[in-house]
Amino acid sequence: MITEAAEALRAGQLVAFPTETVYGLGADARAPRAVQRIFTAKNRPDDHPLIVHIATADELGAWARDIPEAATRLMASFAPGPLTLILQKRSDVPDAVTGGHPTIGLRVPDHPVANALLRAFGSGVAAPSANRFGSVSPTTAAHVALELGASVDLILDGGACRVGIESTIVDLSRGEPALLRPGGLPAEAIEAVLGQPLKLGAQTKAPGTLPSHYAPRARVLAVDARALRAKVAEVTGRVVVLADHDVEGVPRIDLPADPVLAAPRLYAALREVDERGFDVAVVALPAPTGIGRAIADRLRRASHPRT
Repeated sequence: MITEAAEALRAGQLVAFPTETVYGLGADARAPRAVQRIFTAKNRPDDHPLIVHIATADELGAWARDIPEAATRLMASFAPGPLTLILQKRSDVPDAVTGGHPTIGLRVPDHPVANALLRAFGSGVAAPSANRFGSVSPTTAAHVALELGASVDLILDGGACRVGIESTIVDLSRGEPALLRPGGLPAEAIEAVLGQPLKLGAQTKAPGTLPSHYAPRARVLAVDARALRAKVAEVTGRVVVLADHDVEGVPRIDLPADPVLAAPRLYAALREVDERGFDVAVVALPAPTGIGRAIADRLRRASHPRT
């Protein structure tokens, strides 16, 4: 299947594949027409950049210029892994893959299927999450098939994603390192390698940073853990709690309290909310440290009113 998938990419087709974070919808990053198929399949805005997946950190120079020493250090420490670096793109990188922006997001995934595909293909694969734009990211091949169906030419099934939350995005294109999106790699680990705190609030455009994102059809209410029962009591409609314990009189979908255990379950739980026909999901926000910071970010964006 890996050989077939690599050939499909060379033919301009779309291949969904697993990573340690979520499933990606991949196309040849050097082929603008193939990349455009991603935007069409996802109903994604054309100016919203994609992440290019590469087989090894040695390939950074094929896509980015003026690579800072910080990028080398971070890749040496965390590649392969759930880290995306934003760098200045080379002039020969198609604008289609960067949304017309002068920067590019690059990462080395940590999944045997993804790595085998990238090695067999021999070049970068542009791959956002394999779902409709703004909705819940897929963490199984079945999620991809249900949501995108015939829009995908081939789906590689690598089982459930181990991390379950998208990569952490760090911007190194503007000098001082900045955190654009918390993710599967805790910011604290990145700061320890860099020897400095990550700047917040940078303006570089990056995937998954819109106010409303990662959202099921149902309304999501993300609250402080101490306010969970009170919030449930004031909500009307078909209500479900995402938690590791019961709230009297309300159905529950299991979501561990430990953020490390919750991350691989989060998106499947949000999908289950819709599958079971609930109107409202109430969930407690974890402490904003480690991977809990990424979960809190996803829940806040899922609960943001859609425009």
